[in-house]
Order: sequence, then structure tokens, then C-alpha cells
Amino acid sequence: MPDEKLADELDDRLIDFAVRIIKVADTLPKTKVGKHESDQLLRCGTAAAPHYAEARGSESRADFVHKLKIALKELNGCRVWLRIVCRAELLRSDLFTDLLAENQQLCRIFNASVTTAKTNTPSSNDQ
Repeated sequence: MPDEKLADELDDRLIDFAVRIIKVADTLPKTKVGKHESDQLLRCGTAAAPHYAEARGSESRADFVHKLKIALKELNGCRVWLRIVCRAELLRSDLFTDLLAENQQLCRIFNASVTTAKTNTPSSNDQ
């Protein structure tokens, strides 16, 4: 399982990411489309942090990997919703550059973590 200091730092990044998503969702137009996009962003953009927290408290390596995969799935979904907001021009796309970059970095971290956790499986009993 991850080093505690690194895990805490990742936890903080995920929470910061969720807060930024909340702020973006709150600034979307109060139209039918804006509300739909806002709801979708809020669901997936704030989900990775609690899923990662659950992974940190997992009972087995398999449970850890499973929860990391769920967090990654939510981050991937968030990336798509952010791109939809950009292409639909619901907000200025320059507001999303840093947010999309952070999303991409978090996805890479989670992809690498899943691969590492699967590769470093100590025994078949903990899978």
C-alpha cells in the first residue's frame, strides 16, 4: 500500500480537485443544459477523493486495486464532462486548462498505482 506521506499528498490533491470542480459547476449557466452538466461534473469530479480514502482503508490488495480503479473511472468521466463543457462553450475554455492538466496527472497517477499494486501482489491469498 502507498507511503503515508505520499498518500496524504494525493488525498489533498484530490480534495483540491474536487473543490475546483465544485466551483466550476457552480459557475455554469442556470439553464437546463448547464444544470445537467453541473450535476454530472459534481458527481464524478468529487467522487475520486472519497474512493481514494476508501482504498487507503482497504482490507486487501484486491480491495485496494478495486477502489483505485473506481476513483480512476470517476476521474476519466470527469475529464469527458469537462471537455463537453468546453466544446459546448458553456464557460471560457481557458478556465479549464489547468483543471484538465490536473485531471490528466491524477489519471496517470492512478493508472500507475493500479499497475504497481497488481504487479506487487505479495501472495495469492491477498489478491
